[in-house]
Amino acid sequence: MISIDGLTVEFSGTTLFKDISFTIGDKDRIALMGKNGAGKSTLLKIIAGVRSATRGRVTVGEGGKVGYLPQHLQVEDGRTLVEEASRAFEHLFEIERRIAALNEQLTTRTDYESESYMRLIEEVTAISEKFYAVDLTNYQEDVERILLGLGFERSDFTRQTSEFSGGWRMRIELAKLLLQKPDLLLLDEPTNHLDIESIEWLEDFLMNNAKAVMVISHDKAFVDHITTRTIEIARGRIYDYKVNYSHYLELRRERREQQQAAYDNQQKMIAETREFIERFKGTYSKTNQVQSRVRMLEKLELIEVDEEDRSALNLRFPPAPRSGSYPVITSELGKAYGDHRVFSDVSITIGRGDKVAFVGRNGEGKSTMVKAIMGQIDFEGEIRIGHNVRIGYFAQNEASGLDESITVFKTVDDIAVGDIRTRIRDILGAFMFGKEASEKLVKVLSGGERTRLAMIKLLLEPVNLLILDEPTNHLDLKTKEILKEALMAFDGTLIVVSHDRDFLDGLTSKIYEFSHGRVTEHLDGVYGFLRKKKIENISEIERRKA
Repeated sequence: MISIDGLTVEFSGTTLFKDISFTIGDKDRIALMGKNGAGKSTLLKIIAGVRSATRGRVTVGEGGKVGYLPQHLQVEDGRTLVEEASRAFEHLFEIERRIAALNEQLTTRTDYESESYMRLIEEVTAISEKFYAVDLTNYQEDVERILLGLGFERSDFTRQTSEFSGGWRMRIELAKLLLQKPDLLLLDEPTNHLDIESIEWLEDFLMNNAKAVMVISHDKAFVDHITTRTIEIARGRIYDYKVNYSHYLELRRERREQQQAAYDNQQKMIAETREFIERFKGTYSKTNQVQSRVRMLEKLELIEVDEEDRSALNLRFPPAPRSGSYPVITSELGKAYGDHRVFSDVSITIGRGDKVAFVGRNGEGKSTMVKAIMGQIDFEGEIRIGHNVRIGYFAQNEASGLDESITVFKTVDDIAVGDIRTRIRDILGAFMFGKEASEKLVKVLSGGERTRLAMIKLLLEPVNLLILDEPTNHLDLKTKEILKEALMAFDGTLIVVSHDRDFLDGLTSKIYEFSHGRVTEHLDGVYGFLRKKKIENISEIERRKA
């Protein structure tokens, strides 16, 4: 059991949250929700012990262990993948070395009756009990199981950690946390940089193997699958619901309706009271009543209504100019980097108006295929881009190319032309850049805000082929919803690389699966594709058993 008592965080004269208290039980599965800037990551850091609160305390039960996965990591280099992952057991290896050193002393000393000898025996007995209570005999199998589940190949095991990209380094840290089996696992956006297969594996692991879990995630399907409790931070307070995310949304809507009704009634009462005071403040016979009402208003605790996000639910892409019947056709397409073959003999046809998804494990060639279509890399075979195709492209690192020295508004104003200039404020508002936020310098924006700003570029000129490479990383749930609705209404052709099942569901009707150097077409939505894959995997297991 972990207890959070009276936590308050204040900085620069602002109160992030005040006097919040709750407990985390042994098997709780908690989604920590709230709008950007509400204090979710800060709360996680305080519980993890890497940041201090202004007031209040976090109490972890005796012997309890908390594991924390932040959004941004600093992985040490100089070890292989397996060596780094095995550091999850370093504290146990240290105990083992200490036991060996103590036993060595016991075999060489002869002062059996001395006080120091007895203390030595007591120490070796105590730490031996602690050590042998943990089964380390199969730790190497555990390391391999976790690494393979998170998408690593056996050929990666001897590679240096310095060879892995940021997303894969995050998986290394996640592997170490899972191997430590903490009593509470704190995860801040764990599905960013994970592919669909790894996300499903992580869901299964957390539901069947983890103890208590608290997660911040913008992946709706992920939090719905793994959590049974939702804690929302809003207006510096917390609201605790013993339900998953989807059910919490219904209860939150009901709560807001009740708040609005109570607020309206209070405002009516305040208006009537002020009218009475104004009307009778000079009347001698009503003096006591007037003063009583004045005191009542002074002491009245005003009801607040949680903010409702009314941002741009009608966001639409500009009408797509008509293109040829087949915007993209590839014939016997192939790509290799040195000895590494990414894919071979890929022949696909994407028709006008198609909405397709590229899915598969990281490193299987999804982004490589996009770069080939964009003409950014050399390749084998042929790619034909259709007549009058105008491409709008959002790359994974699009947000990093923004000019940090100018404001949000100027970023958009500098590239908007023609009639679209009259819609800049509307578009900024749609992506949650109100008047004040639009005057921020780009350099102070969060990762999610930068992604939203980069996404706005796609709205500035009419295109008929949108290519989006991981567009939902760092976007909050509301922004993803707005973007998905706009893409569903888009009358052009869409190619999207994504691992977000909820985002893809209902948006795409054709899947191209990248796996083991091949690209396979599936005429299905994402959940139909996943169901089919599970059946195929089960069949493969049965064939191997036979």
